[in-house]
Amino acid sequence: MSNIIKVPKAKYHGELELRGYVLPCAVLPNGERLFSERGIATAFGIKGGGAYWQKKKTDSAVLPEYLSANYLTPFISNELREIFNSAVEYEAVNGTISNGIDVTVLPEICDVYIRAERAGVKNANLINAAAIAHKLLMGFAKVGIIALVDEATGYQYEREKKELQVVLKAMVSDDILDWQQAFHLNFYKEIFRLWGVPFTDKYIKRKPQFIGGLTNELVYKNLPKGVFVLDALKTKTPKTKGGNFKYRLHQSLTADVGREALKKVIYSIETLAAISETKEQFRKLVQNRYGQTSINFDEVGELDTPKPLPTLSTFNKDLTKALNYNPDKDKKK
Repeated sequence: MSNIIKVPKAKYHGELELRGYVLPCAVLPNGERLFSERGIATAFGIKGGGAYWQKKKTDSAVLPEYLSANYLTPFISNELREIFNSAVEYEAVNGTISNGIDVTVLPEICDVYIRAERAGVKNANLINAAAIAHKLLMGFAKVGIIALVDEATGYQYEREKKELQVVLKAMVSDDILDWQQAFHLNFYKEIFRLWGVPFTDKYIKRKPQFIGGLTNELVYKNLPKGVFVLDALKTKTPKTKGGNFKYRLHQSLTADVGREALKKVIYSIETLAAISETKEQFRKLVQNRYGQTSINFDEVGELDTPKPLPTLSTFNKDLTKALNYNPDKDKKK
């Protein structure tokens, strides 16, 4: 049996540019984010000589070339040494085997140069490296280094996809759950008030058509990953031959996570509606709360006159007339 350890192949790769310096980076299949050690050395302008590489071949514990100078030794902690001792080998995009270091270690590398400079160490290479370290620190001080690497490699899209899958699994049930009242009358009372819909039995039982679209905009789309959850609910819920949903959309939400999230949004929207005097004020409150910058209530719709009830059959009336038929009476007429 072979003892060869398979080197992971980078799934995502890219170049992170910080204040004019380029750092090659990669993301492994397990999500581990790495900077190429050779790339870091190039960025700092430090390359190991022949003696360094000869020593590196026989001693895996040798620090990377950019931290191998003796004048840096006092500023390198044991914890940092252990991190470099566990550097990861991976296959880069060009097929070569590279050594990588966790991207979150870069600030500590920069700190080594900066502390050496502040301690008064005199070395031409240090002057240049410390200046670069300052610039790199400034480059990612305002933005998380992990987010920068994810963007540079394109991993952010898979990360978002995985996060979406987790949310959908937690929110959308595999089965249609038993019906439970989710939208109480108080919710519709406030919405009806703002839209000028009479809060009467007629409109409560036969809600204006636009209320459904408004509910989707205000409630379902404000669930976690709401647009995707709403699409999943619509796809999952079977329809009648007439094209209507056979069940309420919320019956496809999970009992624990999905329905609880729905309740919170309903109560929140109901509260915002209750304290609003106009639709415009309500719109602004919803946008401030949920960041719905694209919602346009004017496109949702206005009050539709409820469709008239279907005309009842005249069968009963005709039958009654027939049963009461009096030939003699009719003859006299």
